[in-house]
Amino acid sequence: MPQPGDERAARRASLRTSHADREQVVDTLKDAFVQGRLTKDEFDSRVAHALAARTHADLAVLSADLPAMPPVRRPPRKPVSARPANPAVRNGARVIAVTTVLTGGVWAGALLSPTESQALGGLVFAFTFLWFGIVVLVGSVMLESRFHKRSGLNPS
Repeated sequence: MPQPGDERAARRASLRTSHADREQVVDTLKDAFVQGRLTKDEFDSRVAHALAARTHADLAVLSADLPAMPPVRRPPRKPVSARPANPAVRNGARVIAVTTVLTGGVWAGALLSPTESQALGGLVFAFTFLWFGIVVLVGSVMLESRFHKRSGLNPS
């Protein structure tokens, strides 16, 4: 005679899995591999099946023959930021972007201008020279800041 828990377990087995469910099974398989309970080939095969699993029943089969172990506490994963965390690098990139746009605007204005004066050529040359200096200066500050951050030194 079916028990009430059996019906709920059967219903759960047919439910679709989430990424978190798959990751939990992969973590269990990693622990079993590290403990020597799975060979490398078995581990690879089971991880591939876990990542392709669609239901809880598919996942349950992958770790059914492994002994139940207390979950290993793992530190939470740090989210990867798309922007650099270093403010000197972030601000330097902004300065370089703004000066590049301004210099491009000066060049576009000079190229589209109907006059061919030496003053305009001098302005373009000066602006380009200034832009190049800013890129070199700010770029070196950005590199120095990244070096200090990676090496653990605090610039004073």
